[in-house]
Amino acid sequence: MVSLKRRKELAKQGRADVIVGKAGLSEGVISEIERQLEEKEVVKVKALKTALKTEGLDRRDFARKAAELVGAMLLEVRGRTFILYKPRRKALKRGSINHGKARK
Repeated sequence: MVSLKRRKELAKQGRADVIVGKAGLSEGVISEIERQLEEKEVVKVKALKTALKTEGLDRRDFARKAAELVGAMLLEVRGRTFILYKPRRKALKRGSINHGKARK
């Protein structure tokens, strides 16, 4: 099982999973972020300058709003790129989430 810390590190290394453009946080973008979160649990999102301008928010507020809309935890903001985490619904039911703590 991969810890949350390791998943975050892997997300930081790769390219953004979702890029938000001039449409801002539209229904399509939100549904894509939700789909990616269900599949991967950790998603890297990049907001273009036009997305920030459309929403009228700074980069941190934009990231917080996106996290709130999809019900995810905001792990990190670097520039206009941020990382979201949301455990899978299946994993929640089983209770098999490892947050970096050793099991005995």
